Amino acid sequence: MHRIVLAFLAAFSLVLSAASPALGQRRGEAQYDLSFGADPLQRLDYWPGSDAKAPLVVFVHGGGWKRGDKTMMRGSDKLSAWQAAGYAVASVNYRLVPAATVEQEAADVASAVAWLKENAARLGFDGERIALVGHSAGAHLVALVGTDPAYFRAAGLSMDDVAGVVTLDGAAYNVPDQMGENARLMGDTYEEAFGTDPARQRSLSPTLHAGTPNAPEFLILHVQRDDGRRQSRELAAALTRAGTPATVQEFRGRGLRGHMQINRKLGEAGYPATPVVAAFLARIFAS
Repeated sequence: MHRIVLAFLAAFSLVLSAASPALGQRRGEAQYDLSFGADPLQRLDYWPGSDAKAPLVVFVHGGGWKRGDKTMMRGSDKLSAWQAAGYAVASVNYRLVPAATVEQEAADVASAVAWLKENAARLGFDGERIALVGHSAGAHLVALVGTDPAYFRAAGLSMDDVAGVVTLDGAAYNVPDQMGENARLMGDTYEEAFGTDPARQRSLSPTLHAGTPNAPEFLILHVQRDDGRRQSRELAAALTRAGTPATVQEFRGRGLRGHMQINRKLGEAGYPATPVVAAFLARIFAS
């Protein structure tokens, strides 16, 4: 009988460990390199929110679809601001061009959301309140996942599994139009990411998918770049025509410097985009 009791207690301890809120760590601790797939780049970092029902902000980094890393979130003003608001935060890696395709990158974003949602209770956040935020190439990827339902569908999700999408100075929302924009600096990057087949380029264009269904709401921010301005406005117009609420707003900052600034300075109290994003997140999470 004594051995039976000990065996039962050992089994019960294993069950409690498997169901622990922080995947083997104490609630309240940041967790790094959590795996949502078999590839070494299918990893994410996670910071808990103020309590077990905190909303979750999922951030997708930029880097021209071929570089960048989730660790760019660590120590950032974005992270500090979102944690101060009580939100949980995840920063997602994805497979990179040329070893992977942009289609696989978008699939990784959707898979990361699905993994996070499945593990919401153990990680300690509200799986019904998730927002996607992306910068640059990451903005394109979150916009693509938020307009083409194939990616969430393949991950076992629907568009309503996110509360909204925030894009930070993306472009390539209409890939065929983007291919000739800024070609002297970015032409090779665009061709490496999107190839030369017009049909494939259209299939990777959020603006051309922005019929219905879409993610519930979009906030589309850009700086003073001609391609980013035009592509952002066209995406917002396409979403609005489809009945999806979409707000587009421009911020000061030109060229590459402005493009990097909106990512690096977001979260700073004095940066103009900070309260705009904060108000959007607070509203969609309160809905």
